[in-house]
Amino acid sequence: MLNPEFSLNAKSISRLSGKGLDSDTLRTQLDDDLDLTLELWHSQGLELIKRLGYYYFATKFLPITEAEFCIVDIETNGSKIEKHQIIEIAAVKVKNSKIIDRFESLVQCEKINEHITDITGIRVEDTKDAPPIVEVLEKFKLFLGDTVFVAHDVKFDYKFISLSLKKFGFSALLNRSLCSLGLAERTLQSYRYGLSYLNEYYELHPDATHHRAMSDVMTTYKLFVKSLENLDPKVKTVEELIKFSKEAKRLKRLKLDPLSEKEEEE
Repeated sequence: MLNPEFSLNAKSISRLSGKGLDSDTLRTQLDDDLDLTLELWHSQGLELIKRLGYYYFATKFLPITEAEFCIVDIETNGSKIEKHQIIEIAAVKVKNSKIIDRFESLVQCEKINEHITDITGIRVEDTKDAPPIVEVLEKFKLFLGDTVFVAHDVKFDYKFISLSLKKFGFSALLNRSLCSLGLAERTLQSYRYGLSYLNEYYELHPDATHHRAMSDVMTTYKLFVKSLENLDPKVKTVEELIKFSKEAKRLKRLKLDPLSEKEEEE
């Protein structure tokens, strides 16, 4: 996923992940100097490399085992960026299926309605000593760097964080992203693909507290590792993995809910 303000058209973006984009085509779609633009994009989490006169996403040539993935989850006090905000954010960096770093923070917030508290367990009082949103966003952006952004149903987390960054004066995200839900649909057979269901069915994270950021991150991490273990061995690079998670044929869903059958047996 790239921010909609990314200046290249869809065809050019596709070529960056595939056959490559020549310098002339790249320059014609930019408002600024090419070198300056590439530097700016890198600061926003996107690295392009040049090979034999063509530009590519750096992730095109990056083996999955050598890449850093940042698994992210946020809790918010609503879904509308205009009037709502992040109230908790967590992330782990993963390399070769191992956690190499962690980030976690509540966010100072003046209003959390009862419905959100019922779902997350987070109250306004819990956030009173937490850092303000600007500080948390700045630290998270530094933590994320140019890693691959991973989340379960990634569009919401990616977009909300990116829009939050813009709202408070930072640059939007341009990191390459991967949806763990889409990947699971193509590597693991299940009756449903919601995170809580997959957690229970595959017994990923027995101590999970659903709708708390770090707990959901840890569940997603274990799901991600399990998906990689079942990945088509022909998929070697990060860009191949991203493409696979979007375009490969989904596995047939189970016709009967095994968890319901399990409850009946008990």
